[in-house]
Amino acid sequence: MNRQILPHNHSIASSSGSMPYRKWVQRLALVPVAILVASGTIAAPSIADPGLAGSWTGGGWVSFSTGTKEKARCRATYHRAGKKSYTLHATCATSSGKASQTATVYQVTASRYRGSFYNADYNVRGTIRVVVSGGSQHVSLAGDGAAASLSLRRR
Repeated sequence: MNRQILPHNHSIASSSGSMPYRKWVQRLALVPVAILVASGTIAAPSIADPGLAGSWTGGGWVSFSTGTKEKARCRATYHRAGKKSYTLHATCATSSGKASQTATVYQVTASRYRGSFYNADYNVRGTIRVVVSGGSQHVSLAGDGAAASLSLRRR
């Protein structure tokens, strides 16, 4: 066999000067990957979308089963529970008091979530809907004669 071994300092000539052989081979090895990404055969790596995960704050209105309506300020924290689900712990305050809720929401479209909530302070259960738009979200809750409409921003 007749093999030629290239020294480590071997260079490939280019219009901008010379490039060490090893770097040239490394760059050449990326060409098939770039072709596969461009053709859609494999996905390009992307920045991880945090989805709902994290802390949110904001406010809106709460309508009680008695018919009264009060302004509310809320803090919410979402934790990823599965590939398309999150658990939620939220505390909201109105002029008449403070209450905490828990919920589990499931992704139904790229920006919409739906699930169920429970408020142990008032023994209220119901449906929660979340629509996310960038760093903000609109939350609607309804159950046992009460309802809420909130706008939250990522903290």
